[in-house]
Amino acid sequence: APDGGMLAVAAHDGRLLLVDVASGEVRELAAGEHGAAEDLTFSPDSAWLAWTHAGAERLSRIRLARVADGTIAEVTDGRFADSEPVFTTDGAHLVFLSWRGFDPVFDPHFFDLSFPFGCRPYLVPLDASAPSPFEPTPEGRPPAAGADDDKEEKTPPTVSLDGIAERVVPVPVPDARYSDLKAVKSGLVWLRRPLTGMLGEGGGLEDDGRPKNTLERYDLAKRNCEEIMTGVDRLSVSGDGKRMVVVVDGDLRVLGTDGSDDGEGDDAKVDMSRLRVTAEPAVEWRHAYDEASRVMRDYYWSRDMNGVDWDAVSARYRPLLDRIASPDDFADLLRDVLGELGSSHAYVHGRHRATGPWMGLLGADLERDDDRVWRVTRILPAETSDPYARSPLAVPGVQVRPGDAVVAVGGRPVDDVTGPGPLLAGTHDTLTELTIAPGAGGPVRRIVVRPLFIDRRLRYQAWVAERRAHVRELGDGRLGYLHIPDMDGMGWAQFHRDLRSEIAQEGLVVDVRGNRGGMVSELVVEKLARRVVGWEVGRHRSPVSYPRDAPRGPVVVLADEHTCSDGDILTAAVRSLGLGTIVGTRTWGGVTGIDGAHRLVDGTGVTVPRYPIWFNGYGWDLENQGVAPDVEVVMGPDDWAAGRDPQLETAVRIALERLAEHPAAMPPPRP
Repeated sequence: APDGGMLAVAAHDGRLLLVDVASGEVRELAAGEHGAAEDLTFSPDSAWLAWTHAGAERLSRIRLARVADGTIAEVTDGRFADSEPVFTTDGAHLVFLSWRGFDPVFDPHFFDLSFPFGCRPYLVPLDASAPSPFEPTPEGRPPAAGADDDKEEKTPPTVSLDGIAERVVPVPVPDARYSDLKAVKSGLVWLRRPLTGMLGEGGGLEDDGRPKNTLERYDLAKRNCEEIMTGVDRLSVSGDGKRMVVVVDGDLRVLGTDGSDDGEGDDAKVDMSRLRVTAEPAVEWRHAYDEASRVMRDYYWSRDMNGVDWDAVSARYRPLLDRIASPDDFADLLRDVLGELGSSHAYVHGRHRATGPWMGLLGADLERDDDRVWRVTRILPAETSDPYARSPLAVPGVQVRPGDAVVAVGGRPVDDVTGPGPLLAGTHDTLTELTIAPGAGGPVRRIVVRPLFIDRRLRYQAWVAERRAHVRELGDGRLGYLHIPDMDGMGWAQFHRDLRSEIAQEGLVVDVRGNRGGMVSELVVEKLARRVVGWEVGRHRSPVSYPRDAPRGPVVVLADEHTCSDGDILTAAVRSLGLGTIVGTRTWGGVTGIDGAHRLVDGTGVTVPRYPIWFNGYGWDLENQGVAPDVEVVMGPDDWAAGRDPQLETAVRIALERLAEHPAAMPPPRP
């Protein structure tokens, strides 16, 4: 609390505690069933506490309590997602953010609507007799809200709990995506975040082209909103509301809350070069080990650790700390400890990451011929809908063909043993000169290309295209093919990249082999579960099914031992709902959910399995068992070596058999 007399503590189990600093007395103020209380904030006079109380289905409400006697009032009713309550610096108002705007926006690709904005700050006058600061008075003057005259002797504001929920009014700014709401002298500040995609690829590949956050200030006395600066990632406000520290492109800057520089001269940047941190690694690892043990004990989904004597496990491995010599050693030790739980998603993220220089890649396959010349044997085609699937040698004007030889990079001759690889180190995303000797003969020529940092997306798109063509050929042009690499942003994008053309075929093969998991499986299932019940027929266009984007015939799902997490769940849902036949091998079997990594004192991250999954037809047995296919087809080493795909071929055969038994939905004759 501002007066230093009270501490408010949000426990991980949902309890909200008050601690009297002088006496040490602890009392429980509130408890929740849907997670920890968040956004705890005291009023300027320390008499009131406001916080966000989590509800079911990602809803939340704002609650207000009188510290003296624990009386609690519901500021909002939990119908929406409300968060980040703050008291204005004069204590007269409580302000919070709420996602309660419902102005739908059409999706540009599919018949779908969403609410990408919908957030706004809302204000509650705490005194029932006080007017809204946004409405005129009979005298025609705006109320002197937030005047905050430092010379004026302040009296504690009146707080009326009766009818407080009916006094909520919106701050007059447009619906947007707001965060980091803070109270400052005479007003409020917040970040207005741009609408961006999950993959961050909509603004191009250059960082400078991506939209940035905007720091805005709302003046309660003048009733206007102004932009202070862009590019702010985080902000914090001083206790008196006069200064703020912002993070801009990794730098700390100190500003006045009116946007003015707070340093001497024009530069308010904090000199971080003077910061010194001294740590003894062995001591940090012991601390981090105990920290990881406590985090797992307190957050793991089962109070009894699913029958594992966790204290004994921690004690048994602790002596190995004496033999740790590096961060990698420590991460390996933690992986062994967490492995004793026999649970999926108990990950350890070590501190170290690989660094460059990275190889520049040409998006092509090269081989050395009998003359010890390195020739292009294959150029991968670009996928224009994927910004990371560009093909450097397929750019118009480059004119490299299979059979052409790469004889020099940047003017340096290609070694006949190591090839162009070493010369391409560090050239990714950099204009690089190649000297090409045409395979068909003719003069040697120079070209300029921009090598790739990584060609995985390019090769992946080529892999998908090859399998789609194979399904078309084997299925006599009657079957569609979709591959979903994960259940995250990448997978959702890939699922929709060709959904309209592939789902319009008579049957559909959905390939989730190698699916890395995520959280969008229920959205994919929702579309696969659609059934055609009608047709819209126009005079000058092809018939459109009702509902749209619905499978017209049989669905066959391909899964394997690398189909994991939310990929497991999608496969189980297909089985439980009877949506199609599953072909391949048993899935990974790891479905206990997590919600982010805990960062330990040494920088190592650990994830705690927190959310086990029960599924119709499986009970709790998806974990550690996975989903067995209806038709098992194992890919052997010979299949991989020869480029055969017996799983895909079996899926096509079964889809055609199902089509023969149950023909696809077809539009009716025109009336």
